[in-house]
Amino acid sequence: MINILIICTNQPIAETIARLIDKMEDWHATTALSLNDALERCYAIKFDVILIGSGISQEHEDVLNLHIQKLNVQTPIVKHYGGGSGLLYAEIYQALA
Repeated sequence: MINILIICTNQPIAETIARLIDKMEDWHATTALSLNDALERCYAIKFDVILIGSGISQEHEDVLNLHIQKLNVQTPIVKHYGGGSGLLYAEIYQALA
């Protein structure tokens, strides 16, 4: 199972991304609507990819990177810019490669 964390402050967008990810066999999406939610989930679950969506500032992304380093895991963090499921899947496959 590939666990993917979606961090996005826009709940409807996060839910749409999660539905697209969950359609893929062996992929599971977890959403976080804030940096604090994301950090809590990272301490509880090992993610294979972290996907940054809309509303996440560069400062929050930097804090997330620091916490991931402290956990001593090699989880790739990828920005998702939208553009449909094809781009979403390509971003994730590239991060997993």
